[in-house]
Amino acid sequence: MLSLNNINPGKAKVRGRKRIGRGPGSGWGTTAGRGQKGAGARKSAKAGRVTFEGGQMPIHRRLPKRGFKSRFPKDTQIVNLAKLEKATGIEKFDAVVLFDLGFIRNVKKPVKILGTGKITRAVELKVNAVSKSAKAAIEAAGGKIEILAE
Repeated sequence: MLSLNNINPGKAKVRGRKRIGRGPGSGWGTTAGRGQKGAGARKSAKAGRVTFEGGQMPIHRRLPKRGFKSRFPKDTQIVNLAKLEKATGIEKFDAVVLFDLGFIRNVKKPVKILGTGKITRAVELKVNAVSKSAKAAIEAAGGKIEILAE
């Protein structure tokens, strides 16, 4: 039976590792295969880094920064009115119900209702935020909204 401990390489040559820097008689003495001078000849050669660009200004520093990115982002989960309309038979929505329906991914993160789509029935919501258009549509359909503190 063939297994890893008895594989025969056949006629293929099995080479030992190259022992560099062990004197001139070895053929890999003196500079040990690193050539003469330069960054690659130094023991702490940084030229091997993937992002190294030969000493020129790196691309991530050459390109301009654009836009704004908040240091304190609010990771809000969004649910549209169209999804609430599809959930038939349910009149009261909170984070747990929305999670069970698969509308949000995390019960602990804040939830915001947006006004994309229409809602024709009265629903009760317990969420962290609601857009103006969604609030108008829910109240026009006879629903109630309770805003939770984050």
